[in-house]
Amino acid sequence: MSGVVAEVAAHISAIAAADWNGLTGSDNPFVQHEFLRALEDSGSVGADTGWQPYHLLLRDATGALIAASPMYLKSHSYGEYVFDHAWANAYGHAGGEYYPKLQIAAPFTPVTGPRLLARTEDHRRVLAMAAIDIAKQHRVSSLHVAFPTEPEWQLLGEIGFLQRLDSQYHWLNDGYGAFDDFLGALASRKRKVIRRERKEAVANIDAIDIVSGNDLREAHWDAFFRFYMDTGSRKWGRPYLNRQFFSLLSQAMADRMVLILARRGGRYVAGALNLRGGDTLYGRYWGAVEEHPFLHFELCYYQAMDYAIAHKLARVEAGAQGEHKIARGYLPAPTYSAHWIAHPGFRDAVAAFLERERQAVAHDMQALAEFGPFKLQE
Repeated sequence: MSGVVAEVAAHISAIAAADWNGLTGSDNPFVQHEFLRALEDSGSVGADTGWQPYHLLLRDATGALIAASPMYLKSHSYGEYVFDHAWANAYGHAGGEYYPKLQIAAPFTPVTGPRLLARTEDHRRVLAMAAIDIAKQHRVSSLHVAFPTEPEWQLLGEIGFLQRLDSQYHWLNDGYGAFDDFLGALASRKRKVIRRERKEAVANIDAIDIVSGNDLREAHWDAFFRFYMDTGSRKWGRPYLNRQFFSLLSQAMADRMVLILARRGGRYVAGALNLRGGDTLYGRYWGAVEEHPFLHFELCYYQAMDYAIAHKLARVEAGAQGEHKIARGYLPAPTYSAHWIAHPGFRDAVAAFLERERQAVAHDMQALAEFGPFKLQE
């Protein structure tokens, strides 16, 4: 495209927030300037954590920003939720160096959203081609795009990226006026189970507080960070985010944050953090310092549904994995990633694997959907 120049930025702060957010729109918080800057300014993302910012920018002849991607030079495959560790091992065993690689993503965030930030399809295509050019220039093994939108995934496939399919579990708000309306759509046995779970979850809980916007205080984040560290240490071995990140994000995006906290004996004992998008509530992190039956389900799934119904949001996306979500109304939904592999022979091997994997994922999604709790599936 005539007059268009590609460049990279080593920090999101080098790009004016208004210019960047003018390309992202307001629906998805995880690609907005404020979210990415909180990651970088807190040190959660950076060269020291293996996520070196290398943001891709397209500027027109006047210097105006017309397209961008949150891109990183990665020295590992952690925090991506699209798993290529086996590819890295195979590449290494064959004598190659898989790292560093380039990654276009919202770090630590398995949420579908725009990755080729632009106002036109032509600019998105040029941006993706520029990413390939940079990968070739830097002689990296590969370039990956995690959790793009379906149209972006299709575009990337058209220009030579390998396409990968996976799934998550999302709850759709079918115009419910209250949680009981949702329950009324379920098979009777499933309805009774959910009612029992909600009752038992709060049997020993004094109150559940929903805190957002200007009501958020550092004390809330102190409590939540204890929960996050406990869960993160057990689940992943090391949490990816530090305490400062939550303060910075709250300062910049408090209106997007919905913190659901369980209180007992005068202190908070569990909590779930959500971010609100245009029509979606995104469940991101959960933790607890006390064990209570079904409290995880209550805070992460049922309270999120309550919130979505009350605020007329279209869906709740409660994070990656978890077939147990199906019985609670969260049904399979596709997620996508796209992969450019430099080595022709290795690319062919990955392509063959992904073809088999796509067929298996599509089959599993169809089969799992039949286990949903709704009346029509009795």
